[in-house]
Amino acid sequence: MIHAGKTVRIALWTLVVFFAAVVLCGCSPEPEEEVVRIHIATGSMAGTYYPLGAAIAQVFNDHLEGVSAEAESSGASIANIALLADEEVELALVQNDIAYYAVNGTEMYEETGSQENIRGIAVWFPEIIQIVVNADSGIDSIGDLRGKRVAVGAPGSGTEANARQILKAHGLTYADLDRADLLTFTEAAENLVDGHIDAAFQTAGIPTSVITDVADASNITIISFDENMMDSFLADYPFYTRAVIPAGTYPHQDEPVLTVAVMAMLATHSQVDEELMYSMVQTIFDHLDTISAAHARGADLIKEKALVSMPIELHPGAARYFSESSSAEEVSASGNHPVVIP
Repeated sequence: MIHAGKTVRIALWTLVVFFAAVVLCGCSPEPEEEVVRIHIATGSMAGTYYPLGAAIAQVFNDHLEGVSAEAESSGASIANIALLADEEVELALVQNDIAYYAVNGTEMYEETGSQENIRGIAVWFPEIIQIVVNADSGIDSIGDLRGKRVAVGAPGSGTEANARQILKAHGLTYADLDRADLLTFTEAAENLVDGHIDAAFQTAGIPTSVITDVADASNITIISFDENMMDSFLADYPFYTRAVIPAGTYPHQDEPVLTVAVMAMLATHSQVDEELMYSMVQTIFDHLDTISAAHARGADLIKEKALVSMPIELHPGAARYFSESSSAEEVSASGNHPVVIP
């Protein structure tokens, strides 16, 4: 039988021998490699932003050594701007008009002021302004919204700003409507079906599932932007681009619809390391096949169009990537609006 005291002595001698060996060999534990954590703000898990953000995180984790990336569900554009401004995330998907308002301190940022540390990375895919009307409402054009009941988007939303700007371009204000209802599009859809409103604005990628549902449940049409006002409108608002909703996008939609779109874009903040940002942008464009496989809109990220309608200053790392691209001149010259490169 081994006594407890002897057991303790054996354990102590074992430790002494171990540490002596460590000292003699000059051995020491390998320092752990520092991991850079990248947080990507997206939107609802049921929306478009989340699967795209998750695909970017996968690409980073698979191909960027020393990086651990994670996509986070969020309240989308406005919430994501706040996360970037507070430097709580490194990347985010946002609408380019919201980014423009944030940097310039306009619209919903008039009270909070300019979010000066927001930077652009790349413009991605169109989020189309769709004006849905009851087919029996007598509305055939945007000018016909005068005196009608119109849902213009949720309070403080990008859709609401889009609605105001488009109405203004057509000589209308909310005062010219019978009623301007501040509703989410889910709420607006219910009111369209019930006949409580005549029209509703929605800003989203197409086809928009809620509009498809409304088209299945009631007789609706989507009205066009006035072609004669298009050029001046695009000149006034640098974050819009011309768009067409192809015929057949929605049930009973037999003709294409001319409209405008804002663009979903990747954004960041100014404190993200330039070399890291360069590597992230390069990795994204080197692995677009993975991103495209995650969602159909992934295929819309095209290097030659990535600066079209970019309304804010590029992050230096992104600017360096595009400037070193073989098609940099084509990229910079391909849009209707100026691109700000530091």
